[in-house]
Amino acid sequence: MKNKDYCRLLQNRTVLVTGGTGSIGSRLVQEILKYHPQAVRVYSRDETKQLDLCLKLGEPSNLRSLVGDVRDAPRLGMALEGVDIVFHTAALKHVAACEYNPFEAVKTNIVGTQNLIDMSIAKGVKLVMGISTDKVVNPSNVLGTTKLMAEKLLVAANLITGKEYPRFSCVRFGNVAGTRGSVIPIFLEQLRRGGPLTVTDPEMTRFIMSFDEAVDLILQAASQAAGGEVFILSMPAVRVMDVAEAIRDRFFAVTGKRVEIRITGVGPGEKPHEELVFQNELSRCEQQGNLFIIHPEYQRLTGHKKKKQGKRCSVPVSSQEVTPLTRGEILHLVSQVDRENILRLREE
Repeated sequence: MKNKDYCRLLQNRTVLVTGGTGSIGSRLVQEILKYHPQAVRVYSRDETKQLDLCLKLGEPSNLRSLVGDVRDAPRLGMALEGVDIVFHTAALKHVAACEYNPFEAVKTNIVGTQNLIDMSIAKGVKLVMGISTDKVVNPSNVLGTTKLMAEKLLVAANLITGKEYPRFSCVRFGNVAGTRGSVIPIFLEQLRRGGPLTVTDPEMTRFIMSFDEAVDLILQAASQAAGGEVFILSMPAVRVMDVAEAIRDRFFAVTGKRVEIRITGVGPGEKPHEELVFQNELSRCEQQGNLFIIHPEYQRLTGHKKKKQGKRCSVPVSSQEVTPLTRGEILHLVSQVDRENILRLREE
């Protein structure tokens, strides 16, 4: 059933999705098309992925494929002509890759975000939603540091528009089960190769959400954004070792084959546990349904009516504080990712 708020947000609008061929971006494009936008522009660097996405979606007449990079401000400006809403999913997002190529992460995650801000203001975009990560909180790696700066740029951009629009807000994700390079697809690929399943630290925990929850968070936040907020889903956590053991044991039950779990040690920039909020954000954080909303620190100068600041609410700061998912809940998440049905979870 269609969401009325999303209809009001998207119907007959021109929408641009940066990184629209990525794991999150492509799912978001697919969902946006259900609400009859005037056009959805997919802005990304890979024309082959653009073609694949267009074919997968049935070649909709209102889908536009634009080859470009957020590092290229003039090209980005051309893509933003006549756009109402931008969902900014383009990023370098793998911890190890960003550690090894730190300035490339700066150019995409920081400079690319500022390019988007500048061009969105110049082209009169109404709303820009940035996609962030829980790794921004007390960051220990290049990814978290650059995405924190991107968050700061987007929130502060509300002070420099000089008019009512654009509005800039962010969502802050946990780990999204099934995205490229995330733990469940890695474990499934390791199974295909006969193992072992590799775990960096047996006590490591992560906040986790499904693809559907990630896309719904983005659209829910966009429907409510007044400018400057950071939206976070109230989500569960998971022990990475629990995921490995659930997959290993299920694989044995299905095939009779035993697969080793190997502890490899924490990699560069990795944290044993993730955090959702900074301590100084708690006093301006409120809960609305399944969302935590962090309001901006400053008195906004954009001409909007100032939203009433939320009361202090109880946010699980660390993934270590949250009761981890059960084995059944883990296997339910895995079933949404296991497209080849290696574990035959869809037979149950």
